[in-house]
Amino acid sequence: MKAATISAYGQSPHITEEPDPKVGPDSVLIRVKAAGVNPVDWKIATGHLDPVLNVYFPLVPGWDVAGVVQKVGPAVTEFAPGDEVMAYNRQDYVQHGTYAEFAAAPVRTLARKPTSLTWEQAAGLPLAGLTAYQSLRTAGVSAGDTVLVHAAAGGVGTLAVQIAVAQGARVIGTASDRNHDFLRELGAEPVAYGTGLVEGVRALAPEGVDASMDYVGGDSVAQSFELTRSPGRVVSIADASATALGGQYVFVRPDAEDLAALGELADAGKLTVHVDRVLPLAEVAEAFKLSQEGRTRGKIVLSVP
Repeated sequence: MKAATISAYGQSPHITEEPDPKVGPDSVLIRVKAAGVNPVDWKIATGHLDPVLNVYFPLVPGWDVAGVVQKVGPAVTEFAPGDEVMAYNRQDYVQHGTYAEFAAAPVRTLARKPTSLTWEQAAGLPLAGLTAYQSLRTAGVSAGDTVLVHAAAGGVGTLAVQIAVAQGARVIGTASDRNHDFLRELGAEPVAYGTGLVEGVRALAPEGVDASMDYVGGDSVAQSFELTRSPGRVVSIADASATALGGQYVFVRPDAEDLAALGELADAGKLTVHVDRVLPLAEVAEAFKLSQEGRTRGKIVLSVP
């Protein structure tokens, strides 16, 4: 199969011929239609996560995938060849990712592809969607809450805004000025980044917010504690030090039930995936570059012919 590979930390990914993946007892083989690009992919490829992840080379990056089941392992009864699926295909070590023509994924990472989403949208949903879903749940967000979402126009933020709105929450979202109309379309009330952010949120919620979701790190953690009435409802995915101040830290986990719930929201018309750029697999190096620049609205996705 064709795959994007890296043979050492710091190299730019390029297309090579690799063996087709083996399919374990609890896994399925997916013919990849699209693969989502996430910041964690290039962070792994540059060695940033070497202290916590076992990485083997040649490395095929990628944890997000949407495609068609080609083969199932002998223990698999939930899926059959021909099923359209999506997965947050994170496994216990990193080597055989989703930037390829085929990927093997454990059943615990899989859900059926929402019929309302394109292949590219479905590939952009798993990691970011699960991060948003699980972090909102950790914060206990429910109907009637006022929720502050930092980096609301990003890959995780756009999904968090929609999920929180679907749950009946009021959402205040931080973003650059150029994304404010976009946030209004999602159902959020926008506030600009930078100097004056706290005052901008206070102007909309004078008594503070019920929960804060930090999807960017940096100053947003301190700002969240300043603005949130209960420290325990400050949740960060970017800064684990939030726990020292009484907040919570979330690192997303593969969860088939949570992923299926996201698919149901999509098919109910309450959730869509905003894809900023679709690039062919051969342009994987450009996809990494765009992700590293951090200016994307929504998701970057690789299309696999």
